[in-house]
Amino acid sequence: MPASALLAAASVASLNLCTDEYLLLLARPHEIASVSFLSQDPQESPLWRLAKRHHSNRGSLEQVLAKKPTVVLTMGGGGRASSLIARRLRMHAVDLRPVGAINDVAFNLNAVAAALGDPGRAQPWLRRLSALRNTRPIQAQDALWVGGGGQSIGVPSVGADWMRLAGLTQRPVAGGRVSLEQLLVRPPAVLVQSRYRAGQMSRGTAWLNHPILRSAKPRRLQVDGRAWTCMGPLVIPEIERLRSDLP
Repeated sequence: MPASALLAAASVASLNLCTDEYLLLLARPHEIASVSFLSQDPQESPLWRLAKRHHSNRGSLEQVLAKKPTVVLTMGGGGRASSLIARRLRMHAVDLRPVGAINDVAFNLNAVAAALGDPGRAQPWLRRLSALRNTRPIQAQDALWVGGGGQSIGVPSVGADWMRLAGLTQRPVAGGRVSLEQLLVRPPAVLVQSRYRAGQMSRGTAWLNHPILRSAKPRRLQVDGRAWTCMGPLVIPEIERLRSDLP
């Protein structure tokens, strides 16, 4: 389908929390046919207020057919089957890349903007991303990203790459989890604490309130864990803010 046709009649359905991000950031309200129900959950997406304005789905193409989208956004896995079905129904299927590298974020921004018929819409986000990469701090501080139950970020990983753009070097953690003993015996210079589901009563979030963690000597910074779920464009403002909070 040519870009001119998409521009004239863009109506886009997103079937995945991570594809929702790109659609909600780049599309105009009347161009959004549907988003996944997860993006309407305040505990899962920083964009939930925007998402609430639109029809929701549970990742099924069948649930959006009544909205007659001209474009369907999917991302890997079962999304490929949805893409094949969408094409047979003469919809333009865009299968975005799961983010395994920061370059994938730029690719996805460009792909969604093109599907909307207006490649220029990706430019503000691409400029912010380029600015972060071009001004990457030369020196990086030892850091640990910690979420509920001690969950952390792998090394190497795209999460660690994002951290490096903030001027932080994620410390490798065996098994992907940080123990309270590790924080007590060998604390990092900077502790980056995720606020994902911080208000939820669970054993994982209780871990974040442990006295050892509350009294940790490292510099403590907080991030919105919801933005880090997909490792997509919503991490850009997180990195900008982390930079401003670091000395």
